[in-house]
Amino acid sequence: MVPHLRVRDLSKLDFASMRAAGIVGLVLDKDNTLTAPYAMEVEPRLRRAVEQARQTFGSQNVVVLSNSAGTPDDVGDSAAAAMEAALSLPVMRRREKKPRGFEGIRAHFGGCSPAKLVMVGDRYLTDVTFGNAHGMLTVHTQMLTPHGDPFVVKCARRAEAWLARRFTVRGIQPPLHELVSHVASFTKPCSEDDSDGGSEMY
Repeated sequence: MVPHLRVRDLSKLDFASMRAAGIVGLVLDKDNTLTAPYAMEVEPRLRRAVEQARQTFGSQNVVVLSNSAGTPDDVGDSAAAAMEAALSLPVMRRREKKPRGFEGIRAHFGGCSPAKLVMVGDRYLTDVTFGNAHGMLTVHTQMLTPHGDPFVVKCARRAEAWLARRFTVRGIQPPLHELVSHVASFTKPCSEDDSDGGSEMY
């Protein structure tokens, strides 16, 4: 559950540098990564970043991985279809929820190496664990807003943050990845507005 990179949000990623290093696509968690919880529109401050990602990787290579829409819970894929229409991004269909269910992503990206894909999300035990388990480069983002998170998710998030801190103190590293030497170039330079420093590498 240790990510290769931590950033404030999607807007801090340098997609051109990722593409130059060989990354071919982004897999984005939805709630509190791309949108506010349960919202059906991209967070306003991330709209430009999403468009930049689409221009860099191609409109079909920036996809959403939800833990509800596109899963067996989504009968007839109606929620996935509605989400695609609202966000203008492909929503992955799969038989299992994160941290399982990589087969839909593999099929969508034509069987390319998972090492050429980046998983971006705000949850350590679902998003980061999913990406690490399947050989992707993983990026952890801060949650966009505390408003709207269910109580169970808030509790899980606190537990995950505690575990992540413990792992960091113990020096536990993320899985080896062929692009780890390029990670420093995958974030944009910090601006005066970045009180959190913008990014952190492992």
